[in-house]
Amino acid sequence: MKHLSIIILIFSIVFTACGPGKEVKERMDRARAALGTIPDAMPGSEKDTADLVALGNRLYQDKRLSMDNTVACATCHVLEGGKNGAEHEKTSTGVGGKLGGRNAPTVLNAGFHIAQFWDGRAKDLAEQAGGPILNPIEMAMPNEAAVIKKLKSIEEYGPLFAKAFPGPADPVSYRNLTEAIAAFERTLRTSDRFDDFLNSNAGALTAEEQQGLDLFMSTGCTACHNGPLIGGNSYQKMGAVNPYSNMDDFGREKITGKDEDKYFFKVPSLRNIALTAPYFHDGGAATLDEAVRLMAHLQLGKELKPEEVASIVTFLKTLSDKNRN
Repeated sequence: MKHLSIIILIFSIVFTACGPGKEVKERMDRARAALGTIPDAMPGSEKDTADLVALGNRLYQDKRLSMDNTVACATCHVLEGGKNGAEHEKTSTGVGGKLGGRNAPTVLNAGFHIAQFWDGRAKDLAEQAGGPILNPIEMAMPNEAAVIKKLKSIEEYGPLFAKAFPGPADPVSYRNLTEAIAAFERTLRTSDRFDDFLNSNAGALTAEEQQGLDLFMSTGCTACHNGPLIGGNSYQKMGAVNPYSNMDDFGREKITGKDEDKYFFKVPSLRNIALTAPYFHDGGAATLDEAVRLMAHLQLGKELKPEEVASIVTFLKTLSDKNRN
């Protein structure tokens, strides 16, 4: 990693001094048109206050929001120590060791997504935050009233809610709980070398990484993985060309009741993808190489050569936040 950092630094110095050549500039333009940089702030963050974010952070970390005081949001979406906000298990584990049915995606950049959860059943971060707390397999609290009763029994929370929500006589409410967690999650915007490249720093990516970018776009990956998050903005059928092996999870059909939504899931963002194995809604791909190979087969009907898979993965690694691991 030390040698790679030195190489990238040399590239950056050279290209910054000379400016990108015609080929690199054209590559930047194509990538900007299909993908783009992460916006500076998530929707709704302009109204967030420091007190609201601080409360949300504390609630996010608090295992007392679960029935047996063993599970917090941070249990499945670890952030401390520069972690990536995802869980490295096929599916998440809740109270009593119960296993969920889907992989826990990263919370990084989640506020930019079209909706929350793999099936899009929550319209925003606040609605998403309230779901796992009441889910019998996840945090297993019986109802909102039980959550609020528990919160009010914890002395520290009264003043914290009052500071975050000045005005109401009784600010400790389930809606305010979820709004606070959402405010904290809106701070989880990442920064990576690919955005540096799109912002005209040609040396931010090595020649090999730029070749991987070219292959990513020419293979057809951007048909689904597009926009600033390189995904997260649409729903697609898992197995659009060739059927996926897991036919038991019907995806959005359970939410909409429409047969045409069977096996449709939210397209995951590829930002930070190299950090968040395993992959797919069921954790069915253990490695990024396997995920790329399977996606080409399932979604595009293409059989990539090992060296093509490796090249695309080389590019995807540039999408990792500089401060995460």
